[in-house]
Amino acid sequence: MLARLKQMLIKEFIQVFRDKRTRFVLLGPPIIQMLVFGYAATFEIHHVPTAVLDLDHSQESRELISRFTSSPYFDVQHQLTDYRQVGDLIDRGDVTVALRINAGFAQNFRKGQTAPVQVIVDATNSNTALIASGYINQIALGFAKDYQQDRIQRISPQMISIMPSVELEQRPWYNPDLRSRWFFVPGIVGSLTLVLVVTLTAFAVVREREIGTLEQIMVTPIRPIEFILGKTLPFFLIGLFDVSLIATVGTLWFQVPFRGQITVLFMGAILFLLCMLGVGLLISTVSATQQQAMVTSFFFIMPAVTFSGFGFPISTMPQWLQYLTYLSPLRYFLVVLRGTYLKGVGLDILWPQMMAMLALGVGLLTVAILRFHKALD
Repeated sequence: MLARLKQMLIKEFIQVFRDKRTRFVLLGPPIIQMLVFGYAATFEIHHVPTAVLDLDHSQESRELISRFTSSPYFDVQHQLTDYRQVGDLIDRGDVTVALRINAGFAQNFRKGQTAPVQVIVDATNSNTALIASGYINQIALGFAKDYQQDRIQRISPQMISIMPSVELEQRPWYNPDLRSRWFFVPGIVGSLTLVLVVTLTAFAVVREREIGTLEQIMVTPIRPIEFILGKTLPFFLIGLFDVSLIATVGTLWFQVPFRGQITVLFMGAILFLLCMLGVGLLISTVSATQQQAMVTSFFFIMPAVTFSGFGFPISTMPQWLQYLTYLSPLRYFLVVLRGTYLKGVGLDILWPQMMAMLALGVGLLTVAILRFHKALD
C-alpha cells in the first residue's frame, strides 16, 4: 500500500509543479490577494469628501470648520453659499458629508444656549455614513467641551478646579490602537486557504475524470482508499504550506502581532484543512466537468465566508441564519486565528472550536469518501 501511495503522491506533485501556471497559482495569487485585501479590507475611512455651508461667519464657526479641515478623516473640498448646492453635490456623488452652520451659531454659544449644526450624510454606503457620523460627533463634542472650558476660564477661573466632570478612560485590550487591519488580516488567512484548497481538490479529481485518466488509474492495482489519499494528501500539504506563507506575509508586511503558540495555530489549520478537503472531494463527486466544479465551489465558498463572521458580525444576522453559521468550518478557524494572533490564548480556551472543526472534518470526509466510492463504482 505504501509503495503504491508513494507513486501516487509523486505523480500528483509532478502534475502540479510541471505546469508554470499551476505553480504561479499556488504562490502568486495568495500573496497578491493577501496584500490587496490587507489594504482594501478595513473599517477605517479617511479623507471623506466634505462640503461646508457657513451662514454664521463667526470666529466660533470658523474654529469648528478648522477642526474638520485639520482632521485626517475629512477633506473639506467645497465652501458653499447656498443650501441648494448641498443636494446637487450629494446627488452627483461629489461629497459624502455636508455641514450647515446656521446664522446665530456663535450668538447661541455666547448665551450658553444649544447651538445646533445640521449634518447631512450620504447614506448610500451605510457603513461609511455610520463611521463618518461617529467621527463628526467626536469632533463636535470636543469643540463644545473646549469652548465651555474656555468660557468658564474667562468668566470664573476658580470654577475650573471645583467643577465636577466625568472622564472616560478607554483601555482597548489586544488591539490598543483599534486598527481594523489587525482584525481583517487573520481572517484573510482563513478565507484564502478555504478558496485555494477547495478549488484545487475539486478540480484535481474532476480533471482526471474529464480527460479520461481516471478509468486508466482504476484498472491498476491501486485501491480506492489509496487513490483518495493520493489525491487529497498533496493538497493537504500544499494547503499547509500556503497557510504558513500567507500568515508569514500578513504578519511581517502588515505588522500584525502574533502572541500565541505556533503549535496551536497549526493544529487549528490542520483540522480546518481536513474540512476543506472533505468539501473539495464532495464537490468532485457531483461535478462531471471543471466548469461544474468551479460553479459548485463558489456555491459553497460565498456562503461559507459570509456565515463565518469575516466581514459581517454573526450576532447581527437573523436567528435562523445564526444557526446555519455553525455549519461553516471557517467560523471556528477565524476564532482560532484571531485568538492565537491577538489574544495569545491556547487550547484551554480554543478547544471548543477545535472539537467543532474535528467533528465537521470527520463528517465531511466520511460523506465525501462514501460518495466517491459510489461514483467510482
